[in-house]
Amino acid sequence: MTATSQPLAAQLAEVALTAAEYESLITRLGRTPNRVELGIVGATWSEHCSYKTSKSLLRTLPTTGDAVLQGPGENAGAVDIGDGLACVFKIESHNHPSAIEPYQGAATGVGGILRDIFTMGARPIALLDSLRFGLIGEPHQRHLFDGVVAGVGGYGNCIGVPTVGGELYFDEAYTGNCLVNAMCVGVVEHAKLMRAAAAGPGNAVLLVGADTGRDGIHGASFASVRLDSSSEERRPAVQVGNPFLEKCLMEACLELAGDPRVIAMQDLGAAGLTGSASELAHRGGCGMQIDVAAVARRERGMTPYEVMLSESQERMLLVVPPEDVAAIQSTFDRWDLHSDVIGTIIEAPLLVIRDGDERVAELPLDLVVDGAPERAPASRRPAVDADLAADPAASFPALDAADLLLHLLRSPNIGSRRPVFRRYDHQVGDGTVVGPGGDAALVRVPGTTTALALTTDGNGRYSALDPARGAAIAACEAARNVVATGARPVAATNCLNFGDPERAEVYWALQQAVRGLSEACEALGLPIVSGNVSLYNESEGNAIDPTVVVGVVGLLRDVSRHCTVAFQEEDDLIALVGPMRSELGGSELQRIVFGTNTGPRPALDLDLERRVQGMVTDAIERGLLRSAHDLAEGGLMVAIAESCLAAGVGARIGIEGLDARRQVGGRAAGILFGESQSRFLVSFAREALVQLHELSAQWDVPIHGLGAVGGRSIALTGMLDVPLADAEAAYEGALVHG
Repeated sequence: MTATSQPLAAQLAEVALTAAEYESLITRLGRTPNRVELGIVGATWSEHCSYKTSKSLLRTLPTTGDAVLQGPGENAGAVDIGDGLACVFKIESHNHPSAIEPYQGAATGVGGILRDIFTMGARPIALLDSLRFGLIGEPHQRHLFDGVVAGVGGYGNCIGVPTVGGELYFDEAYTGNCLVNAMCVGVVEHAKLMRAAAAGPGNAVLLVGADTGRDGIHGASFASVRLDSSSEERRPAVQVGNPFLEKCLMEACLELAGDPRVIAMQDLGAAGLTGSASELAHRGGCGMQIDVAAVARRERGMTPYEVMLSESQERMLLVVPPEDVAAIQSTFDRWDLHSDVIGTIIEAPLLVIRDGDERVAELPLDLVVDGAPERAPASRRPAVDADLAADPAASFPALDAADLLLHLLRSPNIGSRRPVFRRYDHQVGDGTVVGPGGDAALVRVPGTTTALALTTDGNGRYSALDPARGAAIAACEAARNVVATGARPVAATNCLNFGDPERAEVYWALQQAVRGLSEACEALGLPIVSGNVSLYNESEGNAIDPTVVVGVVGLLRDVSRHCTVAFQEEDDLIALVGPMRSELGGSELQRIVFGTNTGPRPALDLDLERRVQGMVTDAIERGLLRSAHDLAEGGLMVAIAESCLAAGVGARIGIEGLDARRQVGGRAAGILFGESQSRFLVSFAREALVQLHELSAQWDVPIHGLGAVGGRSIALTGMLDVPLADAEAAYEGALVHG
């Protein structure tokens, strides 16, 4: 094996390594790496694979709990849900590929997160997404939006896994870098839970699925650089998906889940064969030798470098005893899947790459997997803007309350997501109890009376004002979404989307966000069992707002006792559980009226949050509530309108202490449309009133009576009276008209 001379700066840029990292590699290796070795290290040392900037921060997150079967470090997290079953789930990003090629970027993001779940032996039962774009009225943003939605729906629909929920947000902060985060949830018997740790020198390494092509080369590196005017040249780094092939791969792998002849299984995702092989061997404390000449290819003339770094989709790596290879291959044959023995497990902890008789690379696995020098960038809090301390309510002009409500309902950040989820098959598999459109989806656990409540949530506008508070709010709101169904939150997954961490203000925001996320999850008893960090989300020097997306899974033991956002019965009482505050900082109303994001972020009392969630969970379990809805964007009046529209019935509301004026501003605007935290809108039969007040006293949680369900309008005494038809037209047209 001959070493090459020091690469040019262009070669380092190609694999996204810095000069300092290259010097570290030479020092630790004791020689100059050749081109194949440099490509391997560039991929595995990328931010996307190594977490070299965020690793030290992630160690501070809570990851353990009584129900946790598998925390971070595997393909996905797993928690016990009773009946001998585990729920396996994770969220990941596919931001940069989606910005270049929205359909395939989103589709292969879905394909990748699906493989993370079924490689652990779990059958995927639900998909969710979290999407962010620039303003929808701009043609390029509409192009990205349409392409991403088509990609998510196209892959999920074809493979037969329902897309049951998610979130969607439009803001100028994402103009140069859209965010596409995908979450998958699966179920598996405890005994069939698979791990990706190779073992047994002499065991065969089996590559199954699609033939290898040149698509996706440098995909992991691409995810670890900024977008700029040259990013279009990286279009070949975007993978191309085939959901029909993945369906066969999924069914074959699930057939083998728990089979003792399969020692380990690992999907080929970021860094392709390089990432899969090195992680699989390193977790098992052994080594692996691969012969790239044995890898089936769909393109001619591919080099070892291209074979090792290709991120062609729908591929899986298995470790199997030599005597069982034929039997395992016969399973894949029945699913029309090609498979080849491409390597062997070796005792020495090395990654050895051969091309027939020629050895083309040899690297220590600890260097490949854990060798990336951890970064500790400079951290600097941004200069405090005087506007951040000023309460927007103080200068908020008096405006017509009905007009404000209609403006909010037609906002693309609040209005109906029907144009999105009607493109997703959310009923395939016949397990969806509550689909998209509410606070959280409910999916039945096959063969039981149990359901899983699933949601994703986040708000970059809060984090732009205060990264720690914004991240904490994301976790609390995701948990509230689950609680609103009647389920108890069990565990969380997260995707941390930030700009260039080498900028001191961005790294400070990342530090603060992890701190806030950790504090909130500790307070709620919510372990984070999996996740993803996506950095360098910026274009031409403009970073996205710090955006923490949190996915939460909750458990509902009796699916028949679930709640939805919709009011149920005429004359039911309506109440607000939680504080009645006036806060407009970071709100959608402030964005619509002023076009700004200023003022103090919403207050958050984590102990109050815990108590509010506990009271609502208790009330639903006792059968006291007929509906429950988390208050989020648009505040109290938007929540009332959403519950009315979901039921097709009006509401008659009165709020004590507000002057009955149609023109509202200042404190009144904050009470009606502010986004204060730790609050639910609930409805219930009149005979439950006494018990609910007793429960509120027991949990030390405020409850405010608001009015009753009924009529054909949304009426607030002396302040507004909006016909349901007008509210529905505004709400349903939000994404159509943009």
